Amino acid sequence: MEGKKKRDLCERTFQFALRIVNLCQGLSKKPGVEQILAKQLLRSGTSVGANIEEGQAAQSKPDFVSKYSTARKEARETKYWLCLLAESGIVSHDQTKELLAECNELIAILTTIIKKVQSTIDEGRKKG
Repeated sequence: MEGKKKRDLCERTFQFALRIVNLCQGLSKKPGVEQILAKQLLRSGTSVGANIEEGQAAQSKPDFVSKYSTARKEARETKYWLCLLAESGIVSHDQTKELLAECNELIAILTTIIKKVQSTIDEGRKKG
């Protein structure tokens, strides 16, 4: 079951990245600020899933925590860019609403996973 959950998260973040790519494709066609912000959003939004995929091949629990922590940081950055795009009026709040909701859920999921794995690392250190 644990393997299925990991695969579900990988698929979920891949689908999130696809949605980010689609949003950025429209923004990148516009000159100036829109294009610059699209690049920022594209980098962080697609990095979430990439870091989770890297975490699947982690060499140790601390390495896993590191990759997932980076994914969480990228998700938080993605949230920032989405909020900035919406609040500045570059894209409508309707365009970012679902992406922001998914981003918040991913941050919460990653936080839970990181805490759980970190606690097993800490327990192992206490025993060892």
